[in-house]
Amino acid sequence: MLIRVKATPNASRNEVIGWEEIPLVGEVLRVRITAPPVDGIENKAISQFLAKTLSLSKPSVKLIKGQASRIKTFRIPDSTDLPKQ
Repeated sequence: MLIRVKATPNASRNEVIGWEEIPLVGEVLRVRITAPPVDGIENKAISQFLAKTLSLSKPSVKLIKGQASRIKTFRIPDSTDLPKQ
């Protein structure tokens, strides 16, 4: 399954804020992450944070699209329970 994430880098702590509806994009999961948006550090940190939060293995969360964007698309296993709104 694909999940869209809106990332906020350089936050004071890693946390899932919740779901948000963005025009022309659709529903995204807002995530704050402490990592800076430099050289893929943020992308790796989000991937690892999602894996931990969703109780998945690190390799099962893959960044598909949005390497340099605030809105990123990740592939996660279909049977994953996502956070509720």
